[in-house]
Amino acid sequence: MTYSSSLALSRSQFASRSNNTVSLNIRAKRLGPISNTIILIVLACLLGLFYLSQVTKTNAEGFTLNSLQQQQTQLKTENANLAVSSAQLQSVSRAQSSSVAKNMVPLTPSATAIN
Repeated sequence: MTYSSSLALSRSQFASRSNNTVSLNIRAKRLGPISNTIILIVLACLLGLFYLSQVTKTNAEGFTLNSLQQQQTQLKTENANLAVSSAQLQSVSRAQSSSVAKNMVPLTPSATAIN
């Protein structure tokens, strides 16, 4: 047998007429159990980091909200105290300028009472 005939026989085993002479083995690529475990651990870590960042943001906003509420309470108390002071000052000036107060006569003490 010559080289050319042996080459022709070897080709005829793999390919027939009008077919490609190259056969491809198509295998689905799959991840192994170690790769799956590593990917799951990385995803769990990313999820944990996302959760911690959200909790940190929430706590920071909570501190800001708490300080603003305390400031609001202080301002309400100060407003109430100022309203009372204003009412007291206005009542003195109203009492002095009222017609009843203008008709009153000042009283001077004439003697001291001894018990």
